Amino acid sequence: MPIKIIQVTDLHLIKPGELLCGLDPLDRLQKCIEDINTHHGDAAMVIFSGDLSDTGEEETYHTLASELEKLVVPYRLMLGNHDNRDAFLKVFTSVMAEDGFIQTVIPMREGRLILLDSLETGKTEGRLDGARLAWLKQQLDAAGSEPVYIFTHHPPFPIHIPHLDSIGLIEADELFALLKENGNVRHIFAGHAHRPVAGSWRGIPISVLRGTNHQTALGFEGHRVAVTHEPPVYGVIFIDHETVIVHAHDFLDRSATYY
Repeated sequence: MPIKIIQVTDLHLIKPGELLCGLDPLDRLQKCIEDINTHHGDAAMVIFSGDLSDTGEEETYHTLASELEKLVVPYRLMLGNHDNRDAFLKVFTSVMAEDGFIQTVIPMREGRLILLDSLETGKTEGRLDGARLAWLKQQLDAAGSEPVYIFTHHPPFPIHIPHLDSIGLIEADELFALLKENGNVRHIFAGHAHRPVAGSWRGIPISVLRGTNHQTALGFEGHRVAVTHEPPVYGVIFIDHETVIVHAHDFLDRSATYY
């Protein structure tokens, strides 16, 4: 049987009752968790891949912690550029920082999930500085011949939307050099872009999802960003020794009719 993993990204929580881009991020998260509980209680893990908060305020992490108490599936939290590492750690006191970063390895039956911390405080673009790259090398070396699956908030690959590519991961070449040396990285899962994207980067399969609140408009010219109200999704990922399959599920769509 394949392992089922749920990926949720870009929650952008603000103060309860307030709107962001004309939408209620908390209401969207609540509906997302309800849908996961209803349909995917058998999942091995839910990975929240960054931008948990929109403001980085401690209150938003308290709100998140309260909602996560309702989630029936084990979860792991990652940080994005909108997050605040110190405020996050004040609330999620059980999370242990690795070398000062929210990064970890999750051993699973089909290999290892490596969750990166690409947050550079005060910056929109992502960074993997020397310390984080050294940590990643240690984890890749320890994995040996086991399959590896990378989760990162910032995509290291070009999406060909100019604004998004300008705020991606700065050390993309350095990251790829490590992944190539390992040679057994089967997939990179990312967030940040608020777009459904799939393909491969220098031979490594990749995927990106829409967030749970607002989305980025599809536009390949200029450097202005436009926000859309395209449906929010979460990813349903199946991993076994032969395949990695990613389904993007519009959890607000209740229109299914069975024949």
